[in-house]
Amino acid sequence: MRARMLLLTLAILVVAGFAAQNWSQITQPTQLTFGVVQATAPLGLILLTLLGLTLLVFLASAASMRTNSLMESRQHAKQLQAQRDLADKAEASRFTDLRGLLDNHLRETRQREQTANVELDKTLSQHHRELRNQLEQMYHLLTSRLGELERRLDSGGPRVERVERVEPAMPGRADYAPQGRVVEPEPVHAPHGR
Repeated sequence: MRARMLLLTLAILVVAGFAAQNWSQITQPTQLTFGVVQATAPLGLILLTLLGLTLLVFLASAASMRTNSLMESRQHAKQLQAQRDLADKAEASRFTDLRGLLDNHLRETRQREQTANVELDKTLSQHHRELRNQLEQMYHLLTSRLGELERRLDSGGPRVERVERVEPAMPGRADYAPQGRVVEPEPVHAPHGR
């Protein structure tokens, strides 16, 4: 654009210099024919005026094209900015939706974990109660058996020959089986002399 303006300015200066040097010849009147009309007028001045008018038309046309180009570029810039804003809003909306989905997923996961923890606590407490009940039953059974054995020993009843040790087993185990047994000897009779 700048080179074009420099070239145009240079051309105008060359034409102006040429006209200044030959001004007397340019303003010399001559016989001119305009279609059916004939007149006496300076030919050089008429041609110089037509050149000036052509230059003005060219400059006006160039200015109009430049103005249209600037207006179109501004309009394109506005449309491009509007498209960018729309894309940014869509991207922000997608991020918001994704964040909402992640928050919902985390909330559901926490609820499932809490539910699972509550169920696990219930199950553990139930097993704990069952284990305590079984241990209490075993304790009562053992104390009653020991009490019976002590009564037999104190009353002079049948003697216990041998008691094998009973290993405590975990209740509910499949391999649990009592390993000890009580062997009762034959009854002991009192001496005949009494």
